[in-house]
Amino acid sequence: MACVLRTALQGATRSALRASRFSVTAAAFRSETQQPLAPLSFAVRSSADIRFAESHEWFKAVGDDATVGISDFAQGQLGEVVYVELPEVGTKFKAKETICTLESVKAVGEVYAPVDCEITEVNSKLDDEPAMVNSSPEEDGWLVKIKYTGDAAGLMDRAAYDKHMETEAKKE
Repeated sequence: MACVLRTALQGATRSALRASRFSVTAAAFRSETQQPLAPLSFAVRSSADIRFAESHEWFKAVGDDATVGISDFAQGQLGEVVYVELPEVGTKFKAKETICTLESVKAVGEVYAPVDCEITEVNSKLDDEPAMVNSSPEEDGWLVKIKYTGDAAGLMDRAAYDKHMETEAKKE
């Protein structure tokens, strides 16, 4: 699982941080009158809020809105994406209907609606850079944003999706 680790500084400027690096290594030599170093806190961004369909689409919901794309596994199977055909904003889809197609050097792949939905935005950056689907499938390579009305309860969390992929691999 890929997690992004960011360091947030509390009450310290960049120059103070640089100075504090020396202070950390020389902590035993500080006098008792010196101020303690500003504490560092770490924030971990997890993909726990991303859900997956059996057909390898990911779904990240915020309220009744969601972002949809394909999983890292799916982009790897598809190969280098060279063209993305996205739907029109306002188009409505039922769950499991094709919402867009991805053309790669190997094949043409269909992307299915994970739930009943209406397209509210498309990733227009993919017109110029379709390979973003490969380089960042679960972040910058998102395909569409939707307003969903269907039930997302049937989608899998990351752990269940990983088990699903293992089961599919054993079938092959």
